Amino acid sequence: MTTRTPEELAVPVRGGDLAVTRWPGEGPAVIAVHGITGNSLAFGAVAERLGDIDLYAPDLRGRAHSAGLPAPYGIQAHVEDVLAVLDHLGLRQALLVGHSLGAFTTAVAAARHPDRFPRVVLVDGGLGFPIPGGADLDEVIESVIGPAMRRLKTTFPDGDAYRALFREHPAFTDHWGPHVEAYVDRDVTGEPPEMRSSCVLEAIRADGAGPIGDAETLAAIHRPEVRGTMLWAERGVMNEPQGLYDEGRLAGGGLSPDRITTRRVDDTNHYTILFAENATAAIAEAVYAELKQM
Repeated sequence: MTTRTPEELAVPVRGGDLAVTRWPGEGPAVIAVHGITGNSLAFGAVAERLGDIDLYAPDLRGRAHSAGLPAPYGIQAHVEDVLAVLDHLGLRQALLVGHSLGAFTTAVAAARHPDRFPRVVLVDGGLGFPIPGGADLDEVIESVIGPAMRRLKTTFPDGDAYRALFREHPAFTDHWGPHVEAYVDRDVTGEPPEMRSSCVLEAIRADGAGPIGDAETLAAIHRPEVRGTMLWAERGVMNEPQGLYDEGRLAGGGLSPDRITTRRVDDTNHYTILFAENATAAIAEAVYAELKQM
């Protein structure tokens, strides 16, 4: 793997500038979209596996260095912002990679703009499971992403206390390292003794509604225009044995194997699928394979 020094870009979008992290490379451009409470540095370890790829990862609207961008939020807003990144770079098309919520955003973007995003790599997300009507949105989101929702409502005395929350998280306990620490540090904001996550709660609520109730979001991965690879983690958000997906859920999800190739990434959970060595290798393999199809 190659150590890469990221750059910071500002891309004009509705209401201001979208913060984008770039890992420069001589190869083709790839745009990577992070999860619901994540930020661009979720892809730091992946970037080192993609040593020749020109990789761009935005902080989504309402997070990290893009936290100041205004509502409306939601997956459709993120699709518009990702398209703005592509236009800003002067590119006709690019491969899209998305993790978790970013995978749903990626699928919607490819369904809407197949000429711009002809191939995708979906990482532990993109295939939704609708919830019964009348369910409380915050409760449903919290049931999926664990303590992340509670974290957004909590203040911390300093950055070390914020890092400690992640170091003790079951998903990260055995995988703490420079890339995870950089990812965590990019999220924290404020001044001691009242530091907090940069995520705007209104944005998280608006975005979380997509994978559990928005018809277009749920249908996107089934659209004939969406083609690529879906990688899924063996374990769940809290490192529990049951992941978001398994063979049964995928079989019941109705994915077309002619359009979407699925693959389990062993010994990973919903978060470490972006950081573990075998996982970053699997993502890199999928990226290079999909680029050959463009």
